[in-house]
Amino acid sequence: MARKGEIKQLETVLRDYAMSFPGATEDFPWGERVIKVNKKVFVFMGKDQAEDFSMSVKLPTSLEVAMDVSEKLLKGWIGESYRAVAPARLVSQLDGKPPSSKKTKQKR
Repeated sequence: MARKGEIKQLETVLRDYAMSFPGATEDFPWGERVIKVNKKVFVFMGKDQAEDFSMSVKLPTSLEVAMDVSEKLLKGWIGESYRAVAPARLVSQLDGKPPSSKKTKQKR
């Protein structure tokens, strides 16, 4: 498993690489790091100084290669991402635990 320092180093290397392209600029809309060219995002890198790492890129040419990853692995990543941001009460439903017994107001 990669250590936090290694992940941060990789993130820095990838950010610096993206910024090396002609006309590349860095922006932080929604608190997320993005790299743009001509005001169009070509790399989403997630929140700056976040504890985890995320990156999204557009792949019009190599999408098929990226999709060689198994459906099972992709679903696993979606589940992991969900668990990282969802409230504990919703995650517990995935784990087969009953919902919290907190009373909620009824709409009239």
